[in-house]
Amino acid sequence: MIKMNLEIIHPKIFEIRGQKVMLDFDLAELYEVETRALNQSIKRNAGKFPEDFMFRLTTGEWEAIREQIDSLVKHKIPSSQIVMMEFPKNRTGKYLPYVFTEHGVTMLASVLKSKKAIDMNIAIVRAFIAMRHFANNHKDLFEQINDLRKEMQVRLGEHDTQLAAIYDALESLLDKKQEENEAKENWKTRERIGFKK
Repeated sequence: MIKMNLEIIHPKIFEIRGQKVMLDFDLAELYEVETRALNQSIKRNAGKFPEDFMFRLTTGEWEAIREQIDSLVKHKIPSSQIVMMEFPKNRTGKYLPYVFTEHGVTMLASVLKSKKAIDMNIAIVRAFIAMRHFANNHKDLFEQINDLRKEMQVRLGEHDTQLAAIYDALESLLDKKQEENEAKENWKTRERIGFKK
């Protein structure tokens, strides 16, 4: 049961502003309540949800998450690895989704008091912990990948500089050749001076 919950929850955790978060409508689905009802409960308990527990996405952040979800669905990730996510595409402006950090999800247990909400809260917190544990255990690997990415950017920059120099040299040679050809043509068609036959 725990493994199944983790498989359902992991794809619903995103990274925004350097924090792992979950979307309001994904949480509502997991808790088996309407998104509107979830958000109303939170508004009635606004003091329990400071900015580091919950915040509204910007348009750019919302688009980035939608692109991630579209990409997962497009690449037909097996359903055992991702639950096909239905998300509202028309949420804009003041209707952009709220997201909840791990602390915000924990606080939801005090707002949504049903047995289902409490059980799901425990599963979600375990998913956050598992992700953090994985990241900590593979920190060296992430650092190596980041170092490799930086090195590749430097090398690509060096290659760009070298290629630019080669292109400049080729253009210079082509310009010289064209000037020589024009000079030859001008010499052939010049007006001749001297005796006429």
